[in-house]
Amino acid sequence: MLSDEQKLLVEKIGLMLESEGLSPAVSRVLGLLLVSDKVELTFDEIRETLNLSKSATSNALNIAIKLNRAEYITKPGDRKRYFKSKIELWREHVMDGFCKKCSWSKMFEEVLKHRTKETKDFNKAIKDLVNFLEYMGKELPKLYKEWESKTK
Repeated sequence: MLSDEQKLLVEKIGLMLESEGLSPAVSRVLGLLLVSDKVELTFDEIRETLNLSKSATSNALNIAIKLNRAEYITKPGDRKRYFKSKIELWREHVMDGFCKKCSWSKMFEEVLKHRTKETKDFNKAIKDLVNFLEYMGKELPKLYKEWESKTK
């Protein structure tokens, strides 16, 4: 089903997604859904390709669906579910991920209020982070709109 190069790419994507906190099985499933020449894969195709147990495959797919990174469809007259990547939602995932990080700036400001003034370098690093997060919170939406206008 996959070439050797595609298998390596699934593994590479898996490692990258693991570094973002996803489990190995979820990471490989998401990688497979991106790399596979077939856009929609059955449960058994995923399980067999990744050499996962039924339980691990089921759990990984459920988590991927819950994270809104994958979905399934059904076809008339076919009882199977076909799983596919929701890559088209990449904009929302990028913005949501960054907005979550931006929301940390308020917490870090609160941390600064309660920190001793004695640790000037440490406090400055926190303040720099707050400033950067606030700056990016303002600039990222503009950057996205600019990019979008150039790609149309």
